[in-house]
Amino acid sequence: MPDDSEKTEGTEKGERPGRPKKHLGQHFLQGGGIASKIIRTADIGKDDAIVEIGPGRGALTFQMAELAGSVIAIEIDHDIVESLKERAAPYPNLTIVEADALQFPYYKIETRFKVVANLPYYISTPILFRLIELRGMVVSMTVMLQKEVAKRVVASPDSKDYGMLSIAVQFYAIPTIAFNVSRKSFYPVPEVDSTVLKIIPREKVAVDVRNEGLFWGLIKSAFYYRRKMLFNSLSLSGYKKETIKSVLERSGIAPNKRPEDVSMEEWGKIADNLMEFMASQQRGMKF
Repeated sequence: MPDDSEKTEGTEKGERPGRPKKHLGQHFLQGGGIASKIIRTADIGKDDAIVEIGPGRGALTFQMAELAGSVIAIEIDHDIVESLKERAAPYPNLTIVEADALQFPYYKIETRFKVVANLPYYISTPILFRLIELRGMVVSMTVMLQKEVAKRVVASPDSKDYGMLSIAVQFYAIPTIAFNVSRKSFYPVPEVDSTVLKIIPREKVAVDVRNEGLFWGLIKSAFYYRRKMLFNSLSLSGYKKETIKSVLERSGIAPNKRPEDVSMEEWGKIADNLMEFMASQQRGMKF
């Protein structure tokens, strides 16, 4: 069961204090206990290549360099990069890169890799989407997120947390909650608690759909009007009411459902039946 019992255990040995930069959303992980737990969750071995996003003061970085075949730590803060590089000399398998993780050319990494990251809250969702795009290169992701965002990632239909982010991650990967982390485990202390997720990319997508573009277009449009009934939200997305009525009936889905109550499998049915409906109209045939 996830727990919220971890407490701050002091500063990592060898860490160099620095003033956190608010515009970069910096909250530095303190204490070796949380870091060790994250590393155990990532299941790091000597044959693993690790990409760390946002190493900060290196609470995870140097422990991982002791265990992994190689570690690439991507950090946008120049001052932190210089500090980490000074401490990296004993670790020939550790590379410190000054870069924006959203723009970093991951395709240049010559082997599949595991991602370990304590993500800044303000870029956590864009980074997740970027990593999902790279799923063919990624063995696993062990990421710390704002607790509320993590709940959205793992949410199921019929819950208030279920939405576009839930579907986008779960369609391509399997996310699980590893453990929760108290806000007191960071300096400066943020206003929210965090959660560590373990995310494993799927070998094939969760639902076979005939046209992924149509599938995602429907979902994005419907969730734009997520508080409306499905029939209305899809009608407002540009489809004729008669079309939506026929497609929902064919899919066996109640028109008064809301988008957040529709499972990935049901979205797949809607997309496939809408595609079939449009094809039948072009052929002049009955749906």
